[in-house]
Amino acid sequence: MKKKILLYDTTLRDGGQAEGVAFSLPDKLRIADRLDRVGIHYIEGGWPGSNPKDMAFFREIKKSPLRQARVVAFGSTRRAGVSVKKDPNVISLLEAGTPAIAVFGKSWILHVTDVLRAAPDTNLEMIRDTVSYLKSKGKELIYDAEHFFDGYKDDPEYALATLKAAADGGAEFLVLCDTNGGCLPEEISGITNAVRESFTLPLGIHTHDDGGLATANTLAAVRAGAVMVQGTINGYGERTGNANLCSIIPNLVLKMGLPALTRPRLRKLGDLSRFVDEMANITPNPRAPFVGESAFAHKGGMHVDAVRKNPRTFEHIQPEEVGNRRRVLVSELSGKSNVILKAVEFGVDLDKETPETARVLEELKRLGEEGYDFEGADASFRILLQKAMGKHKDFFKLEGFRVIVEKRQNQPTLSEATVKIRVGEKSELSAGEGDGPVNALDNALRKVLLRFYPEIREVHLADFKVRDLDASAGTAAKVRVLIQSRDRKDIWGTVGVSQNIIEAAYQALVDSVDYKLLKQRKKKPGGGKR
Repeated sequence: MKKKILLYDTTLRDGGQAEGVAFSLPDKLRIADRLDRVGIHYIEGGWPGSNPKDMAFFREIKKSPLRQARVVAFGSTRRAGVSVKKDPNVISLLEAGTPAIAVFGKSWILHVTDVLRAAPDTNLEMIRDTVSYLKSKGKELIYDAEHFFDGYKDDPEYALATLKAAADGGAEFLVLCDTNGGCLPEEISGITNAVRESFTLPLGIHTHDDGGLATANTLAAVRAGAVMVQGTINGYGERTGNANLCSIIPNLVLKMGLPALTRPRLRKLGDLSRFVDEMANITPNPRAPFVGESAFAHKGGMHVDAVRKNPRTFEHIQPEEVGNRRRVLVSELSGKSNVILKAVEFGVDLDKETPETARVLEELKRLGEEGYDFEGADASFRILLQKAMGKHKDFFKLEGFRVIVEKRQNQPTLSEATVKIRVGEKSELSAGEGDGPVNALDNALRKVLLRFYPEIREVHLADFKVRDLDASAGTAAKVRVLIQSRDRKDIWGTVGVSQNIIEAAYQALVDSVDYKLLKQRKKKPGGGKR
């Protein structure tokens, strides 16, 4: 029978120590609920002795108990010279009221002498006293051996003595930590094997990614016998981050065949990754293994042709197994297979021999020479496809626009845009103000279009990026503007290119509106223009 792997998430504590990450109390509660629903076994909620917010989390989480995950409070051993019963940190761990507690202690003699400034034997007493006292209060006790691998390499006898102190105190798990993140997989596996030969208690692994090896090191420890895997969602953590559970879990389940999560729950991993990014207010990493938007994206024509015939040729797993999807990218480098598969995503049936396919490919290459890039602009490609097939109808015609930017002495800069369009036989003009010229243009365009297409009201500008296409040309260079728009259900990208940034932005804005109206028309029976 394959060993059961226990997943221990420390996103709410270790992940919150990442630069640029600060979870609010509601964020932490929502993340804990989502981790529980996915099937994580242990959720470390924070260090109650370090700040009021973490203690508030432990109070609030009791009001909406989790379905299956065990909540863990984290803290250190008692301080030297302080009775365990009077140590504020230990008292706060009990006040948190969690069923499980994780206590960390020093394993590296360097930290004992230079950080704690305590005698080696005193450190052993601190570990044993703290674990024993908390265990006597009926808690499940997880002992985190901080800097264990570095400590073992420096003085294996003392490092093992710290584990024995925790075991003698009643710890139920001994977690070996690569706190500095500098070990190699062979070091992790060799040392974990040595510990397993000395102790019968179940072992855990906690790694950091300073050497880019946190995932590999975690899997090496599991192969050597570790059964508890600690990490964070998306690898958040101090410095370069912690072991990334979004990479580790699929490898455990799909590659090593270990029952860390059920297959149905594994399919929720992509959503979980994006949800935690949203709570952290961080843009998802498109190149993240398994869950990133680019993880199953194909661009090269030969690759795309092979994937069209058999996805296994260039995909190590099925994207759906981890809640992801296959994407085909189109650019001036695309072949016919890219165009065909991309058309399929939009419900358009093409094949290599149709003249429409050749026209799309020809137009892609022409626009590519001008500086267009459709990798992040699926909506613009959809409109290009419609035009190449002779099926696109303009929802409106531009008669002109004007943008004014005014600065007066110490007053804020003002931006105002005026747009005039024609729908059928009717011309309309509208003005809008904004924080900048593009924002003003967007407001003016949407204001005038609302008179004809009320559904535009729910479209919002989500992101705006500008790329200089020829830095050597200075201010006369062409620019590419990429815009992301969203409504209540979808988000889509559009692109524009020009030597004038306002004109490039206008092109992208028009494609954004066209795409929204195209979607709306397809939903309506016999849909057409209003």
